[in-house]
Amino acid sequence: MSQGEDHAVDPDVSSTTTTTPAAAADTFRLLQLFGIVVVGLLAAVMIGFIALDWLRLYPYADSYSVVDTFYSATGIDPAIGFVFEQVMIVGQWMDYWFGTNVFQHPFMWRSIATGVLIGIVAPLVGTYLVHRQMALIGETLAHTAFAGVAVGLIVIGVTGLGSGSTGLEGSLLFIALVVSILGALAVQWLTERTNTFGDVPIAIMLSGSFAVGTLLISWGRGTVPVSIDIEAYLFGSLAVVTAGGARLMAVLSVAVVGVVALTYKQLLFITFDEQAARVAQLNVGWYNTLLVVMTAVVVVGAMQVLGVILVAGMLVIPVAAASQIARSFRETLYLSILIGQISVLGGFAFAISQSLPSGGSIIVVAILIYVLAVVFSERSAALSMH
Repeated sequence: MSQGEDHAVDPDVSSTTTTTPAAAADTFRLLQLFGIVVVGLLAAVMIGFIALDWLRLYPYADSYSVVDTFYSATGIDPAIGFVFEQVMIVGQWMDYWFGTNVFQHPFMWRSIATGVLIGIVAPLVGTYLVHRQMALIGETLAHTAFAGVAVGLIVIGVTGLGSGSTGLEGSLLFIALVVSILGALAVQWLTERTNTFGDVPIAIMLSGSFAVGTLLISWGRGTVPVSIDIEAYLFGSLAVVTAGGARLMAVLSVAVVGVVALTYKQLLFITFDEQAARVAQLNVGWYNTLLVVMTAVVVVGAMQVLGVILVAGMLVIPVAAASQIARSFRETLYLSILIGQISVLGGFAFAISQSLPSGGSIIVVAILIYVLAVVFSERSAALSMH
């Protein structure tokens, strides 16, 4: 073949090799967007169920006559009750199809709804933490939340706050949320004002908060007349999620997604070039504090399903798996949410079928996805800021 013929063939070959990867990339991007839309719709349905579950409980009607009158005048209560009953019938059919006995119970749908929301907000916040090399902060705040549960037990035992199991669980989560946020602020304060390496204050807070929690629980068992399954908070349990816990997770999830959407560019800026952000007069300290507070919020919500010991895994593992195949920060964000969602639903399926703890099942599925991503990835070393 002559040189001229060779050049005549090369453009076709070159065109094929350049357009095919571009077409594959476009298809992959469309699949990502489709997956995000599906996850968004699923989250909306789950939030709708949580709202339905809340309205059917006739909240505060006994305490406030105005609410009682409103329910009676509008007829919302029987209407909501009818819709909720139809949802439970769907659950019965699902039990029939799958050969299970779980979907006809409201507590299971609360757990699934909470898990779906965790699969969104944990990787969402975790993407920023991983790229800022702050993965340990999630583990630290999880231990701080455990100390918050211990503090809550003492406070409830002394003051009698929270009547009934639902009130007890709701009060515990609220107190754990407050303690975890205070712990996040303390970590940020120590990091900015000490001369040690950045991970030293985090390590001190991690061990210190868990030590405090252990001491308070050991002391409270013989002193405070409140009993609760601490093991469920350590390792996660489907039965831990109450109606109040699911509502709290729904509110926190909407708040976290809204804050990230509003501050996406600022958080992205400080993630990849904090020094330049300071030069640009961006309030870096404020956004760092906002990030750790959001992490504390996610940790407390996720603690119900994953447990204190495993909650940090959902902040890190889906992001690590997504980073193996993503070529931009935004793509990592999308893929980590999708992987987080697959991990949660797959973990639930495995936990239900084998009667195992939900936390460990979810994390094992996430690790399997990570291993598959490592094995089959063909990613470049560079990550674009897009």
